Amino acid sequence: MKKFQLAAGILTVAALLLLGSCTSEKKDYILATGGTSGTYYPFGGAIANIWNTKLENMNVTAQATGASAENLRLINKGEAEFGTVQNDVMDYAYHGTALFDGEVLENIMTIGTLYPEVVQIAVSKESGIKSVADFRGKRISVGDAGSGVEFNAKQILEGYGLTFDDIKKSNLSFKESAEGIQNGTLDGCFITAGVPNSALQELAFTAGLTLIPISGDEADIICSKYSYYTQTTIPGGTYKGTDSDTPALAIKATLAVSSKLDEETVYNMTKALFENLDQLAQAHAKGKEVSASSAVTGVSVPFHPGAAKYYRELGLLD
Repeated sequence: MKKFQLAAGILTVAALLLLGSCTSEKKDYILATGGTSGTYYPFGGAIANIWNTKLENMNVTAQATGASAENLRLINKGEAEFGTVQNDVMDYAYHGTALFDGEVLENIMTIGTLYPEVVQIAVSKESGIKSVADFRGKRISVGDAGSGVEFNAKQILEGYGLTFDDIKKSNLSFKESAEGIQNGTLDGCFITAGVPNSALQELAFTAGLTLIPISGDEADIICSKYSYYTQTTIPGGTYKGTDSDTPALAIKATLAVSSKLDEETVYNMTKALFENLDQLAQAHAKGKEVSASSAVTGVSVPFHPGAAKYYRELGLLD
């Protein structure tokens, strides 16, 4: 009898130890971000830090990557669980269009949008351009070939009844575009980035620039057709010589997640993030632009059930 009780006791202790080891086992996740010199990498690191410090047994590593398109493919293949991406690129991946023509990524879902990346349209003061409608026949840089910026430019031109065939198109980087306007080889350019953008800041100080608004019926038409756009404003004074507010369109940096993660985990991570936005704002300036109410805007790819549960608790989703 004593031997039986001893054996039972040993088994009980072993079971408790095993249970303890299981419950304390850390969950290891990868948050795919962007290049180390950009915004996505440090911002993703700040998000990972919140999860690691506010949730038990959580180990999220922010990984430097080639940004949006690569991040979505990593999530889809199961090589990352989370990613910071542009919401328009995420839309392309989910529907198999534009940058992902014929390549549908089925394992991606949305946690929420984060902060705006504004489509900034700058022209030289000498060009006399007042509207996108004036771009016909003008020398315009639309970003790197095959980039998200190029598709932004295509869609906005379309809203004004123009195509790339109607302009003298160049595919240049942000820095090259600003230099082109400065030296007179370009009339204008499209830049999709956080405000302010360093290339436009330098251009404003050296040669000056004019920001072109996107507003009215054209803005409504573009946003209606492409649901990932939101209307925003570039505040007056953002760039030297631009004293008035400029209506603009923005896509949004977005937190993407694998559809394979369970609801409870994603709910807890969504809740932890949005209940610690003060910590996010202290870690990165863009954190001041994040809120739960804005996180449900500009979303065209379904929310993960865990994220949706959190937003419903706040009354932000039906």
